Amino acid sequence: MKRNLIIGTILLVVVMIISACASDEKETNTNPNPNNMNMNESSGESMEGMDHSNMDMSGSGEVPDGLKVAENPTFEIGSQAILETDHMSGMKGAEATIVGAYDTSVYVISYTPTTGGKRVENHKWVIQEEIKNAGDQPLKPGTEVTIEADHMAGMEGANAEIDSSEATTVYMVDYISTTDGEAVTNHKWVTESELSAK
Repeated sequence: MKRNLIIGTILLVVVMIISACASDEKETNTNPNPNNMNMNESSGESMEGMDHSNMDMSGSGEVPDGLKVAENPTFEIGSQAILETDHMSGMKGAEATIVGAYDTSVYVISYTPTTGGKRVENHKWVIQEEIKNAGDQPLKPGTEVTIEADHMAGMEGANAEIDSSEATTVYMVDYISTTDGEAVTNHKWVTESELSAK
């Protein structure tokens, strides 16, 4: 009888420890900021396995010095377009309002956050003007750079590698998330190929 009581007590302690560990893990993975969401950083369309909960959905609307306003953008400021990309949950298929259009070079980058944690692969997008001492010539894949953008926690000041580049018009957009109905303002950046006419 005494032996059964000891075994029962041990089992109870083990269950409590396992429950506490599971609870801690759940709290660690819970996003405390409702204004942030996961971002698709893969080169494909799947968001599976990506954890970018520190991505800022909305931005200030400020743009880097030297960023050139597009003279004749396909999507004019104030016009509506459909988002054809899923950088973040709730983006694809959303109706967007164009709030800024700029001609620049855009980059897909991989970097290790300054805050620590796993390396971020294939982040879309950082523009020429958000790269320290980038100059005005497009950077080649494989070039190592320092990022000045703060799209995500740990991005600003991070050392990064250029994965690919493209000269295009980039847009700042407002939209309503298709997953939670939240208004996203001044989202940076969406490329012209990631928009379609409404």
